[in-house]
Order: sequence, then structure tokens, then C-alpha cells
Amino acid sequence: MSSESEATPTPSGDPGASDATLGVPGENETESQPTRRLRRWPALILLVGILGLIAMRTMPTESLMMMMTAFLGPAVGGALMLAWWCFASRAGVKEKIVGVIGFVAIVGIAIALLDDTMLGMATLVMVIPTAVVTFLAALLVFASRPGIRLPIALVAVTVFVSYWETQQLEGLTGRFQPELLWRWEPTAEERYLADLSQRRSSAPTDLAETEVDRTDGAEALDQSQPISFASAPWPAFRGPERNGTLHGVRVSEDWQTQQPKELWRQKIGPGWSSFAVGNGRLFTQEQRGDEEAVVCLDADSGAILWDASYPSRFWEAIGGAGPRATPTLTADALYTLGADGIVLRINPVDGQEVWRRDLKVDAQRDAPQWGFASSPLVVDQKVIVHAGGSDNLGVLAYDVGDGHLVWSSPSGDHSYSSPQQATFGQTSGILMMTNTGVDFIDIQTGEMVWQHDWKVDNYRALQPLVVDDSVYIATALQDGTRRIVVSQSEDGDWKTEEAWTTRQMKPDFNDFVYFNGNLYGFDGSVFACIDAETGERQWKRGRYGNGQVLLLADEGQLLILSEKGEIVLANASPDRLVELAKHSVVEGKTWNHPVVVGDRLFVRNAKEVACFRLPLQ
Repeated sequence: MSSESEATPTPSGDPGASDATLGVPGENETESQPTRRLRRWPALILLVGILGLIAMRTMPTESLMMMMTAFLGPAVGGALMLAWWCFASRAGVKEKIVGVIGFVAIVGIAIALLDDTMLGMATLVMVIPTAVVTFLAALLVFASRPGIRLPIALVAVTVFVSYWETQQLEGLTGRFQPELLWRWEPTAEERYLADLSQRRSSAPTDLAETEVDRTDGAEALDQSQPISFASAPWPAFRGPERNGTLHGVRVSEDWQTQQPKELWRQKIGPGWSSFAVGNGRLFTQEQRGDEEAVVCLDADSGAILWDASYPSRFWEAIGGAGPRATPTLTADALYTLGADGIVLRINPVDGQEVWRRDLKVDAQRDAPQWGFASSPLVVDQKVIVHAGGSDNLGVLAYDVGDGHLVWSSPSGDHSYSSPQQATFGQTSGILMMTNTGVDFIDIQTGEMVWQHDWKVDNYRALQPLVVDDSVYIATALQDGTRRIVVSQSEDGDWKTEEAWTTRQMKPDFNDFVYFNGNLYGFDGSVFACIDAETGERQWKRGRYGNGQVLLLADEGQLLILSEKGEIVLANASPDRLVELAKHSVVEGKTWNHPVVVGDRLFVRNAKEVACFRLPLQ
């Protein structure tokens, strides 16, 4: 009788009476066969918490800290899970050791076998949380089955984590949702490269003999005559003033009877560049395998007229591969910046390289997290880009003729914005928005004229918007939009005063426009309007994702390109969002800025480029 009593396990209500609770095998308990039910409540709380964080990823948030917690918290939960397993689970010593070694080995092997695109962020956000959730769930379900709970948990982890071996990552949406493909499925870039040789062979060989309907009133291109791009209607990022505003175009509001007509569509390589347009040509940038390429397309057919490629590949998990900046066109030159820092001057007629610089060398730094994104500004015989180097290597100015460095100026070390010319009073200079605020720099010397401090921990990727003596600057998530007023005293001293800062419009990398006293743009992924004088919100409506917007100023119309590739025509009204018409133009994630020249709409994303004829009034 007494021997049976000693062999009977202590009831679970008195955990302190059992050696197994301390991880030491009892008298009749072998190390390989623990008999205790697992302590489940800590694991259950941890599992619910991790699932809650994963669910938060799909919810709008204004806090960078909350966003980072939602994405990285589940991976951190893996460390807490192992702590529970080793110190509070009631498992036996041998079971604990086998569990830790088995779990770590399975996850380690899985990571080693992942596609390269799934390493880094995808591993932390998808692979490790899958392993943690599966391990916890299996142990909770079979907590009272000591002989099989650990083998089942390890097998389950192996099965569920193996799913990620079948996937490749093309990037994330603006809401940070993964864009996944089967690992054996060709990517859009691979399909484009396979199609490229056929497109080249079908390109017109003599454009002078090709009958086309020119987009900007230019004559048919005759390569035997000198070509000037001096009158280019859209020479740079977001237009001549870099403010996304277009005059002289009034779009018909009746798309029921007369929709935008597709004129052509072509595949294109990855990249988030927009277009420079001049003399019947489109200039943009793309990724082609291990090379970046500057591409010239015939604006009326999409045919490749020339391309200039060079060894360089930039890739990161959110945006994927490809250049981020937009070419800048002058009368006789094209200037570009690649995502890995290559600055080029190119002949826009034939694509021949004139000179080259490397920002990584000149600014003594590596490419930033999301690549160099500064669309070159060409002014007063200088090519100006943001590099973000230390000391005075923030903004660099190169000579247009031979590319030598004319001057360099201190600036923030983190920016995906582009330099922009502006005038205050009688003083013309360069606005540069960075993580430290906004700088106004002398064009000739690179000296700082004035600086407005507004430091942020996250990134800035927008253009400053100038209206009279006001500058509107913005950033993502919790920081919102600020209006500063610039003035100069009789003594020549400059002053910048914060008029207001609002969180009623929190654009991310989606620029806004100004019309009749109001700003129109994106508050997160929802379109909104705020009063430019006070910062008060007028309305917030229109779920277009992380899109872009153009202002057709003559008629007070907005052309909004949604993240999923729809073009939306709306009235610029402070009363409410008046959506007039909508039409799908490209497929897939679309972050690139659209361009309108005459009655032509040019759109692209990382997969395709298309041209539409807009119905005009």
C-alpha cells in the first residue's frame, strides 16, 4: 500500500510537492517520459498576445512605436516562449533540452533554405512568428499528453514553417501586407526580361518615317536633325515646379460615355521612378537583373528607343528592387540617380553616357535603407542631389558639363525627398527636406540661408510645398504636416515661424497639392483635405491606399492614382470628396507618380507602363 502511495503523482493542485515541477525527475518518472501536465496559462496568454500583434498589422496606426511593435513583437515573443518552456512549463529536463534544440534547429534549417527575398524582415515578420505560434498551439492542445506533445509540436513547426520555403517576396504594400509568389513562379521582372528582346526587335528603326500622333505638339522625330528638349512639357519629378500641378488641361467628367482610351501598354522593369517627358519621348528608370537601366520610350507606342544600363542592383523587402528617383531633362541632357548612388549625365537623343559619379564615394556612405531617391535638380549649371553624408556632405552640387563637385553642404543624413528650387522675397535657393527639418541653401555657394528644425526618428519622402511665404512640410505616421512662415528682416536676417502643426493629414510617401486655400492629399491611406491657413481638417474620405495625386488647376480637378492602379477624377472641393469618375489603368501595387501631357496620361508601376488618352472638355 505504501509503495503505491509513493508512486502516485502529486495532484496538480499541489505543484510544489512534485520534483517534476522543478524539472527534476521523480522517483518513478524517467527523464524521457515526464508525467506532468504542462502549465498552460502563461503559454495561452503569450499565444493570444502574439496573435493580437499579428492582427494589429492590418489596422491603421498613427504611432511608429505601435507599428514596429506589431511587426517585431511576435518574433520577440519567441524568446518569451523559450523562457516559459525552460523555466515555467513543468516539462521534464530532458524534454526541455530536446524541445529547445529541436525548435532552434528546425527554424535555423528553415531559414537557411529560404529564398533570398525571404531573409531579413520577412524572416522576423513571417517565418519566426509562424514557428512560435505553431509550437505554442501544439503544446497547449496536447499539454496533458507527455509522450507525444513535444514530437507533435516539433513536427507541426516543421510542416508549417516549410510553407515559407515555397514562397518568394516581391515587396510589401503601403499597409505592409506581403506580396508573395510561389518560389517556382517567374517574377514580373523575370517575365519582363524574357519579353525584352522581342520588344527591341519590334521597335521602329526610323522614327522619321513612323506616323504617330505626337503627345506635345512636337514634329515626328528626325534623328538626322539636332533635337532639343528645351520646351519639354514635363521635364522633372512632379513637373516643372515639382508641385504636381498642371495647367491647360480640363478633363471631361463624363466617363460613362467616353472613358479614358488605352493607347498602349508594355511590361517594364521594377522601379518607383516617374517620367520626364519631352519631344515625344518618355524617360524613366528600371531594374534589369543585376543592372539598372535608364530607358527612353517612344511616347506614342511604348517602343524602346534606347536604354543605358550599368551594373547595379538595389533591393529591400518593402519596395523590392529598382531605382527610386526620376530622371531630369534639360535642353541637351538627361540626369539620373540610381538607388545605389550612381549619378549619370546622358545624351537624351541616343542614350550615350557623358559622365558618371558615385554618391557612396563622394558622400562617404552606404546607400540608405530604402535607397538613394533624390531626383536631380538642375539649376544654374549645377546638378544637385541629396546624399546624406556626414559633416558637409549632405547635399552635393555637380557641374553639368564635366560632373566635377562644385560645392557640398551639410544636411540631414536621412531623406527620400528631392531638392527643389524656391524663391522667398528676392532670394532664390534650394529647399531640402530631411530627417532634421527643412534647409534653404544658396544655389551658388551651398551655404545655408536658413534652416527650420523639425527632427523625426522615421523617414521623410515628400516634397516641400511652397505657397507665397509659407512652406508646408510633412512626414509619415504620428508627425503629420506643418506650415512654416518665412520672413526676412530689414537687416537681412531670416526667420521661420511655425504657424501650425496638425496630425489631421499624415502623408507617408504620398505628396499633396494646394488649391484655393486647401491642401489635398493622403492621411495614411485615406484621401483628405485640410485648410491651408489653419491646418483644420475639412474632410477625410476615399480609401485609395498609398496613392499619388495631380492637380489640374484650371478646372480645380484632382487626378488621384490609387495604390491598386485606378485613376480617379475628383473635384478639388473643401466641402466634401466629390468623386466624378474612376477607371482601372494598371495592375498591381502602384506608388509611382502619374504624368499628364496634353490629353495623354502616362502611368507605371514596378510591372507595367501604359498610356491613355483622356477625354477632355
